[in-house]
Amino acid sequence: MTRAGARPRFATRLLIAQALVLIAGSLSTWLVASSVGPGIFHDHLQQAGVGHTPAENEHVEEAFAASLLISIALALLTSVVAALAVSWYFSRRVERSISSVAEGASQIAAGRYDARVPDPGLGEEFATLATTYNSLAARLEATESVRRRMLADLAHEMRTPLATIEAHLEAIEDGVRPPDPHTLGIVRASARRLGRLAEDVSAVSTADEGSLQIDRRPVPVAMLVSAAADASRHHFDTKAVGLRTVLEESGSVEVDVQRMEQVLGNLLDNALRHTPAGGTVTLSCRRHGAGVEIVVADTGAGVAPEHLAHLFDRFYRADAARDREHGGSGIGLAIAKALVEGHGGRISVASGGPGQGATFTVWLPAAEG
Repeated sequence: MTRAGARPRFATRLLIAQALVLIAGSLSTWLVASSVGPGIFHDHLQQAGVGHTPAENEHVEEAFAASLLISIALALLTSVVAALAVSWYFSRRVERSISSVAEGASQIAAGRYDARVPDPGLGEEFATLATTYNSLAARLEATESVRRRMLADLAHEMRTPLATIEAHLEAIEDGVRPPDPHTLGIVRASARRLGRLAEDVSAVSTADEGSLQIDRRPVPVAMLVSAAADASRHHFDTKAVGLRTVLEESGSVEVDVQRMEQVLGNLLDNALRHTPAGGTVTLSCRRHGAGVEIVVADTGAGVAPEHLAHLFDRFYRADAARDREHGGSGIGLAIAKALVEGHGGRISVASGGPGQGATFTVWLPAAEG
C-alpha cells in the first residue's frame, strides 16, 4: 500500500503501461476482425456459388462471425493474461535490481562502504550498472580508509612536536629548565617539524587538485642531478652514508627546476633515512626511449613486496616506527609522485625485499630539439 501522495512504484507503472498496450492491441484486433472478417466470408460464399436460401446464408454468416469473434476473444484474453504475467515478473526483477542499487547507495551515504550489488542477470546494461556501482563503492571504501589513516597519522605527527614544545615551555615556566640555547633549540626544531608537515600537506593537496604552478624551462639533466647531490651531500656526510653520482649523457628536460629539486631532495632524503651508516646511495641519470631516467638506488633496509604498491600513498610507511623516529612525515614520496606526474612523467620503485635496498626511478620526457 502506497503512502498518500506517493508516486506509483516502477513495477506498477511498467505493468500499467504494458496492460494499456495489450488492451489497445486487443481492441484493435477485435474491431478489425469484426468489421473485415464477415465481409470477406460473405464474398467467398458468393464466389463459391453454394446453393442456399438467403435465410440459410444469413445464418451461416452469423455463425461464422460469432465463432470468429469468440475465438479471437479467447485468444486475446489468453495472450493478455500471459503477457501481463510475463510483464509482471520482468517488472518485479527490474524493480528489485533498481532497489538493490538504491539500497546500496543509501548504505554508502550512511558510511557503509562495503556494500555491494550482485549482477541481476538482466542483460549487459544491468551487469554494467552493477559492476560500475561496485567499482565506485570499492574506490570510496579505499578513499575513506586512506582518509581515516591520514587523519590518524596527521594527528600523531602533530602530537609529538606539540607535546615536546608544551613540555619544554612548562619546564621553563616552572623553573626546571632555563631558556638556554639548547632548550630553545629543541622547541625551535619541533616548531620547524610542524611547519614542514604543514608545507608537505599543502604541497600534496595542491598537486592532487591539479593546481600546480609549473614554470618549465630547459635544463641539462646532468646539471639537475649534480645540484641535487650537492644540496644533500652534507646530510649524507653527517650520517656517514656514501653518495655516488653516475652521470651519463642524457640531454635536457623541460621542468620547473625548483619542483624537480624538491622531487630529488625527497627521494634522497628517503634513501638516507633507510640506509645505515656505511651504506651507499647512488644517484644516476641516463637516456631511456623518448625520455630520461633519473635513478636513486640505495643499499639500505629494502621494501617487502606487499608494501611496494603503497609507498607513494600519503602517510604510508613500510616501517612506521623507524620513519617517525627519524622525523619523516610519510608524505615526501606522495609529493614526489604528484610533482613528477605534473611534469608528464612517471615514478616507480623496485626492491629485492628486506635488506636488499630500494631503487626509485623517475622518467621524464626529453626536451624537444
